[in-house]
Amino acid sequence: MQIHKRHPWTKRIVIAVALCTAIIFSFGTTAAQADLGAAAKSVPSASLVGEGRMKFLGFNVFDAQLYAPNGVYSSSNPFALRLTYLRNFKGKAIAEKSAEEMAKQGVSKAQLDGWTKQMAAIFPNVSSGQSITGVRTASGSSVFYLGNKEIGTIADPAFTKHFFDIWLGSNTQNPRLRAKLVGAGS
Repeated sequence: MQIHKRHPWTKRIVIAVALCTAIIFSFGTTAAQADLGAAAKSVPSASLVGEGRMKFLGFNVFDAQLYAPNGVYSSSNPFALRLTYLRNFKGKAIAEKSAEEMAKQGVSKAQLDGWTKQMAAIFPNVSSGQSITGVRTASGSSVFYLGNKEIGTIADPAFTKHFFDIWLGSNTQNPRLRAKLVGAGS
């Protein structure tokens, strides 16, 4: 019986394959961190959870992507929701539509009036292709980014819950989009 010696390059191949595998698996997190830009600092180990498109009366409104630590969404942990608009919108209209959706959740008019003013001061006019990213921080605040630039914060945890529930809550007006974002649907 003859015993075969290993070729001297076998060890190098094994090491090269291991390094390539490590790079490939770490690339997802790196890509997500790069996608989120400055928002990534508030979402450790951010990875894409899910994505979907919002349509209204047959018109494409925005593409949404949800990022969370290690790709696992929890409403009580940090996460980032990025909306890439497919049409031009006024910042005031974004704020008013957000308030309208929160009203459907039972938020009082008095509370909404204050939040609407804060949102209107934060949300800029957007052109097709621009993204606004909202981050739920570990402390429960909401931090907003236009592209890679921080544009404002609302520190009220009640606002944060109701604002993100527009897309991610169990009583959202668009359950199909929610399912895609949280990874529960195709």
